[in-house]
Amino acid sequence: MCQSTQSREAKRLPEKRPPPVARYRSAVAGTNALLQWTGDLEADRLISEDRTALLIGFCLDQQVPIEWAFMGPLRLRERLGTLDPERIARMDPAQVEAAFRTPPALHRFPRSMAQRVQGLCTVIADEYGGDASRIWRDAQDGRELQRRFAALPGFGAAKARIMVGVVAKHFDARPAGWETIAPDWPTLADVNTVDEREAYQTQKRAHKAAMRAAADTGAPRGRR
Repeated sequence: MCQSTQSREAKRLPEKRPPPVARYRSAVAGTNALLQWTGDLEADRLISEDRTALLIGFCLDQQVPIEWAFMGPLRLRERLGTLDPERIARMDPAQVEAAFRTPPALHRFPRSMAQRVQGLCTVIADEYGGDASRIWRDAQDGRELQRRFAALPGFGAAKARIMVGVVAKHFDARPAGWETIAPDWPTLADVNTVDEREAYQTQKRAHKAAMRAAADTGAPRGRR
């Protein structure tokens, strides 16, 4: 085969790309960048810079839109005067609940979420010396990190996996084995910019619609 023919065939060869699972698990971009998750610059800066605020946002991120959940830490700081986990842990629970109920409410379920957030702050204060970043900085490996997240009030098995991806991709915390734990589907670990957030929300809506359609037809249900 002549050299020119070989050159033309080489140009036609498809580019090798990692499969979707590998891409979502290992892609790391924009570490320590601004997390544009709320549409409000002050709120975005808070969750990007304050690790307790970030965890409070994830605690609230259930059954409400992303923007509502991650605006919560800023509004809570405005109403309580602090996000110091040690101070919140010692507060009268009624005071925390009142902050959640004050319009606009911080969540659809203000009472239960106030309890979970105060419980989260108590764990950060008692087990991590008030420094939320120690949850991932002190973890020996990915499995330990997953267990630490899963033990937090308001978190669970699926959110623990998401958090492993979040701290690896956004905050450069990558203990051994994190890639095997981080989700192989799109999550907020893959979102920095407004465009990425909107694309992620579109994917979530499409997935929920597919889940509803599968339930209506009696087809097997996929991952929630």
